[in-house]
Amino acid sequence: MSTIAYLAAATPPRLAVGGITVAIPILAVEQLGDVALGGLLAAAALGPSIVAAPIVGATLDRTRRPGALVAGAGLVTAVAFTVAAFLGPLSPGLVAIALVVGGIATPFVMGGLSSFVTEAIPDERRAYAIDALAYNLGSVIGPAAVAAAAAFGSARLATLLMAGSALLGAIGTIPLRLRPVAAEPHGSMLRTIAAGFRHIATHRPLAVITSSGTISQFGAGGLAVAAVALSVQRGGDAGGGALIVTAFAIGGLLGALWNSAKAPALPPEVTMGAGFAATGVFTVLAALDIGTPWTIAMIGASGLFTAASSAAMLLIRKQQSPPPLRSQVFTVGAGLRAASAAAGAAVAGLAAGLGAEALLVAIGLVWVASGAMLFAYPRAAAPIDR
Repeated sequence: MSTIAYLAAATPPRLAVGGITVAIPILAVEQLGDVALGGLLAAAALGPSIVAAPIVGATLDRTRRPGALVAGAGLVTAVAFTVAAFLGPLSPGLVAIALVVGGIATPFVMGGLSSFVTEAIPDERRAYAIDALAYNLGSVIGPAAVAAAAAFGSARLATLLMAGSALLGAIGTIPLRLRPVAAEPHGSMLRTIAAGFRHIATHRPLAVITSSGTISQFGAGGLAVAAVALSVQRGGDAGGGALIVTAFAIGGLLGALWNSAKAPALPPEVTMGAGFAATGVFTVLAALDIGTPWTIAMIGASGLFTAASSAAMLLIRKQQSPPPLRSQVFTVGAGLRAASAAAGAAVAGLAAGLGAEALLVAIGLVWVASGAMLFAYPRAAAPIDR
């Protein structure tokens, strides 16, 4: 598997998932004039992945044909998003069902695919740097493509583009020829799932990085809310919040490009902890009322460190997971981070009345705290993945 081949398989479905949460609310307003419905449908697209993650992971750990499952998940997602594009002619209930089905398939590409990258890219650090790059490309290009399609065409066109991207990812998975990383499974599916949860909770290196990664996303989830609140508070224009969030995404993409070209030589737990802490420090600095350019610059700088820390987290997940449980560890970790981001957004919305600067400082401190948790990582921990 070459780097280009992996990016061609991993980036399009992540782009589709990143873009659909923007496309669906716009589509709901465009077709039905209902903002609340758009939010509910976006939740229908994301929520099921949290519940499906352990089942998807255990299935990937037990199957003899993981490539077929990942490609099939991309196809299911493409069909689901195609159905969703016809909200208006189709009832919201039918669209919601389609999005739930698509959400169930999401863990195959958001966590599951990551568990196979090192099987064909021997250099672990580079492999997960490339994987982090695929996540960052998706998170930046997906919403940008939706915004452009909605502006120059329609939200329906934007949603169909996300469906096409998911289909492209399914096709791109085929040349990867993914192979199982574990021996023939023993025991029931429930025992496999239980073993995975037990390993995540009781194996200290994995417990530490899972907790840290989950908490970091609680802060990340609130950034968009804080950005809008800050923009309104300082200038009365909610649209300015998009510039702040875009600065974070661009910083993340630049960091991912740098990290994929020159991965850090530090131990992964140090890279992860320092990266989370640096993101937090720059987020706190962004709260200083020195002007909009300062805020955008500091938020952009905070994003620079996210790719290296995410790649380090993925590397530790792999190194600290026995092959029979690896996919489950990845999908559960991704599901927990998604749930935490959603909770962070909800809490930030409820706490917006406390003041935008205070909210931004709190988000930064959450990042710093998640980085500080890596002090609990056992320094003598040896990889157990072989």
